Amino acid sequence: VQLVESGGGLVQAGGSLRLSCAASGSIFSINVMGWYRQAPGKQRELVAQIASGGIITNADSVKGRFTISRDNAKNTVYLQMNSLKPEDTAVYYCRFRSVNGAEYWGQGTQVTVAS
Repeated sequence: VQLVESGGGLVQAGGSLRLSCAASGSIFSINVMGWYRQAPGKQRELVAQIASGGIITNADSVKGRFTISRDNAKNTVYLQMNSLKPEDTAVYYCRFRSVNGAEYWGQGTQVTVAS
């Protein structure tokens, strides 16, 4: 099983990007899909996650700017990022957790926001 991320890149402050993360291979029922990020010299932190029941958790720093969504039929999670700030610059990772507790991570995609 692999998680394949796409959509990262370089954008000016105030711009938008949409990240996607799709699972290839068979994954037992996915419970939680989420996005994390890690900036240079900092710990990896939760950005947003969405549970199978639709419950969403967002970091305070992205509330009102980022929107997470999922397509269960495609085993895909999305992160729409608007009003990007230079402090959003980081490597973004997706993470899936199945109902049996198995955990999967993507390889990471770089997001760079220029001031």
